[in-house]
Amino acid sequence: MWGALALGVINGVVLLVLLLRHGQPAQASATQLASQQLEQQAQLARHQAVLTHISQSHDRLARDLQRDLADSSRNARQELAQNLATFQQTLVQQGAEATRTQNTQIDAFGQQLALLQKTLSDTLSSQLGSLSEANVRRMSEIRETLEKQLAQLQASNATKLDEMRATVDEKLQNTLQTRLGESFKQVADRLEQVHKGLGEMQTLAQGVGDLKHLLTNVKTRGIFGEAQLAGLLEQVFVPDQYAAQIATRPGNKNVVDFAIKLPGKSESGEPLWLPIDAKFPNEDYERLLDAQGRADAVAAELAGRALEQRIRLEAKSIADKYIEPPYTTDFAILFLPTEGLYAEVLRRPGLMEALQRDCRITLAGPTTLLAMLSSLQMGFRTLALEKRSSEVWQVLGAVKTEFGKFGDVLAKVKAQTETVLKTLDSAQTRSRAMGRALKTVDALPDTQASSLIALDRDFDSADGTPGA
Repeated sequence: MWGALALGVINGVVLLVLLLRHGQPAQASATQLASQQLEQQAQLARHQAVLTHISQSHDRLARDLQRDLADSSRNARQELAQNLATFQQTLVQQGAEATRTQNTQIDAFGQQLALLQKTLSDTLSSQLGSLSEANVRRMSEIRETLEKQLAQLQASNATKLDEMRATVDEKLQNTLQTRLGESFKQVADRLEQVHKGLGEMQTLAQGVGDLKHLLTNVKTRGIFGEAQLAGLLEQVFVPDQYAAQIATRPGNKNVVDFAIKLPGKSESGEPLWLPIDAKFPNEDYERLLDAQGRADAVAAELAGRALEQRIRLEAKSIADKYIEPPYTTDFAILFLPTEGLYAEVLRRPGLMEALQRDCRITLAGPTTLLAMLSSLQMGFRTLALEKRSSEVWQVLGAVKTEFGKFGDVLAKVKAQTETVLKTLDSAQTRSRAMGRALKTVDALPDTQASSLIALDRDFDSADGTPGA
């Protein structure tokens, strides 16, 4: 490595000399040039000899250096091994000595700990003994104090309880006397009311007898049924939706009690009717109730059959007199004015189905008829809404047309408003310009200005121009 470095340095020096000589003006002749080349070759030969000597010296130096390095490393390894052995022996000796020292310290610490534990145990025992004695004394003192306070509290409570017992007894006595007086007074008042009620019951019994006597008349019973039917119809319908005592069959003088006017008309323009007739077979029903009250099964069966036969006859009569499609519906309603009678008729097996199948008659009691009428009224409202829907659509179409016109009018109003706004902007601009021009003019007091403006208004009025 050193030889290569020296060779490079020599080559650099030679090149530098050549470059310096090449820069000088060429004054020498060809002979001089030849002599210079020979001299340069001789110098190069000397340089190469020097380099060869340097290379040989470098090789010897490298071999000597390698041999010295090997000897040094071997000596270093031997010295390191000796040092390691010495250090290991020293560590072992120090470890043994530290172990002995530690054992000695642990033994001393164990003795101190045992002594401390004994001292602490003795101290705790003495303190616990004194604390136990103090607690016993304190507990005895607290027990004595509590016993004294409990005795005082018991005595105080006993005294207060006696006072409360006396107060409660006095108040209970007064309250009991007051309540008993009020109760006896209420009982006396109730007994008086009971006596009055008994008198009213006797009067009511007489009225029931009169009513029973009144209902024995067939015409009176019919009026009762019609009145109840009229009340139900008035609750649900308006007067224009039904009619009373009307002939539903053309050319027939038989009039039904009531008929409901249904939506839709026949070809002749007549309305479509739903006949409703009230029947009250009270004699048969009374006989049935009397037989059931006497527990006479045979009489009750006979009375039930008679009631069933009467209902069949009434249904057939209604069908023959009042049903006439297309002027009426293909069925009619037989109204029974009492719930008991209606329930008894429903109890007859197959009676209601037979009436609907054979006579096209539907039975109804007060509650059932009210439900039917409510359903019909809802249907009428639905039909009216459907009828009005087309009118609503027409109104919406007209509103749509007018809304388009309204949009055109709004567009015109918008254009006019924009014109007015532009005019106002121009007036405001002119007002600012006049204000700037009048900045140099002194303002008059308010009184003078008001008088001048008033005179100007009078002048304008005299000219025929209305004042501001």
